[in-house]
Amino acid sequence: MPYLKLSSACLAYGHVPLLDHADFLLDPGERVALIGRNGTGKSSMLAAMAAGSGRGRLDDGEVWVQPGIRVGYVPQEPPFDAEASVFEAVISGMGENSALLAEYHEVSHQLGEADADHDVLLERMSELQHELEARGAWAYEAQAERVIERFGLDPEAKVGSLSGGQKKRLALAQALAVAPEVLLLDEPTNHLDIAAIEWLENLLIESGVTLFFITHDRSFLDRVCTRIVELDRGKLASYPGSFKEYQVRKEAQLHEEGLANARADKLLKEEEVWIRKGVEARRTRAVFRVQRLDQLRAERQARRERMGKVNLQLDAGDKSGKLVAELEHVFKSYGQRQIVRDFSTRIQRGDKIGLIGPNGAGKTTLLRLILDEIKPDSGIVRQGTKMDIAYFDQFRTQLDPNSTLSDVISPGSDWVEIGGAKKHVIGYLEDFLFAPERARSPVSSLSGGERNRLLLARLFAKPANVLVLDEPTNDLDIETLELLEELLQTYQGTLFLVSHDRTFIDNVVTQTIAAEGDGTWQEYAGGYSDWAAYKASLSKQAPKQKADAKPVAKAAEPVKAKGEKLSWKEQRELEELPGKIAGLESEQLALSKRLEDGSLYQTDPAAAQKASERLAAIDEELMTLLERWEGLEARAGNPA
Repeated sequence: MPYLKLSSACLAYGHVPLLDHADFLLDPGERVALIGRNGTGKSSMLAAMAAGSGRGRLDDGEVWVQPGIRVGYVPQEPPFDAEASVFEAVISGMGENSALLAEYHEVSHQLGEADADHDVLLERMSELQHELEARGAWAYEAQAERVIERFGLDPEAKVGSLSGGQKKRLALAQALAVAPEVLLLDEPTNHLDIAAIEWLENLLIESGVTLFFITHDRSFLDRVCTRIVELDRGKLASYPGSFKEYQVRKEAQLHEEGLANARADKLLKEEEVWIRKGVEARRTRAVFRVQRLDQLRAERQARRERMGKVNLQLDAGDKSGKLVAELEHVFKSYGQRQIVRDFSTRIQRGDKIGLIGPNGAGKTTLLRLILDEIKPDSGIVRQGTKMDIAYFDQFRTQLDPNSTLSDVISPGSDWVEIGGAKKHVIGYLEDFLFAPERARSPVSSLSGGERNRLLLARLFAKPANVLVLDEPTNDLDIETLELLEELLQTYQGTLFLVSHDRTFIDNVVTQTIAAEGDGTWQEYAGGYSDWAAYKASLSKQAPKQKADAKPVAKAAEPVKAKGEKLSWKEQRELEELPGKIAGLESEQLALSKRLEDGSLYQTDPAAAQKASERLAAIDEELMTLLERWEGLEARAGNPA
């Protein structure tokens, strides 16, 4: 029996249906991800399901919840009382027991105060104990204390004093405190750093809780979900398996849909030509054609096209100097806390650098040192020449909520200049999927994803040869993320990227600067996965080195320019690697072609599953071989 069921759900804002007679089942033990473009109604659907049995927030249809099960819900921006303590916020979802537990917690603290009336407090504590025992509420308090400890929160801290990441942890703790059988999560990775996201992945998988969640984090999707459901033009489509398997099947499905629409459009065009020629329509055959034309027109009018793609263009402008920045033995502290300790680096034009580290490690401080926005306590910072810097701020402080969209893009003018060509501001906004009638709407009317798109539009409206992106992926849908990746891969300027999206970092940057703790920063070749692999190899080698007392070569060390002589065996391995890689790529291409039309999933699901698993294995094998090839080439001093 399913835990949750959505039946013939209808929901619309204005004339656009977000849910168009949609159906959905959530079975016990599933971890289902809901994906789709920004503005398609994912959060509205999740909120309707969280509202419980009946129509709730739907226009029509119903939500059914299995009687007796507990459902936890974490919205994208959870509402909290800023003056409440963390403990009070966590237990606030426990119904009538919340007030009793909160009072008991408060009385126990007052007893520790020297000037308190202990007799009155002890009497009240005794009354509360009896009432809580009668309700069986002690288990709730114990559960609340466990999740607070598990999430690393201070139970006495005021909610208003917490950071964005801590508030997200608090919201998750509040949902888990009632030990739910079903957990509904809306963008759970927003505001969390990479370490916290990986911790959350493990927690959700190990807990065994049934999940229905919204996320655009592709690494999180691949690790956590057992099924993907896509909301597209009001309908829900289910895709069992990982995100990579979804991509293969979705591409095949869109290809078939495109062919079918093209055939229907061609037939409609031919019939429109026929009817305009004045062919007699009174004969039986002609009457049939007239009726078919009416049906084709109705079908074409009812067809909802997929939302268009964002048209991203980025003008790097004039080249900066070859040197962008050079830091030598830089130190920076705030009070007693060391943010940057003895850091040196040289950044050149065209470098794409990712900064990774936990929240509060000092990524923004290091960026500001590199860009000469703040001065170091000691050390030397040299700046390059001819730099035009564009800055994407994760908090969107550059957006005035009362300004219109057109004023944000081009204040005081109706035109923007992109790559030397003028474009009307309304046409430019359409490139970022903003309808013409919204050009005069205030920024305050936009969703989180739309504000990020607007900020990107503002950023790209002016030439920049140095681009600083601080968490640009928050709230962006997967399709827009992939387009942004393609744009940044071909960008000719210098890029600094701070992001918690591991896939985005891997696909964009060429090197990373990672926080190692205690103000130490280290530069590595490659993206997040390369850094993580190197760290994993170090942790594996450490016990062996201790036992053998012999140094072990570091498998993924930062690349050094100096060459070294390879052994005969390594030289032979280096010569054979291109052939092995080519063979795997050929097998990968053959399997992709076999799966791309989608028919194999219908005729032989077992073979399709086997082929999909082999494709995933080939990806891992290719990555291993490529890393080995690059490592051997680097040691030999050859260009990889």
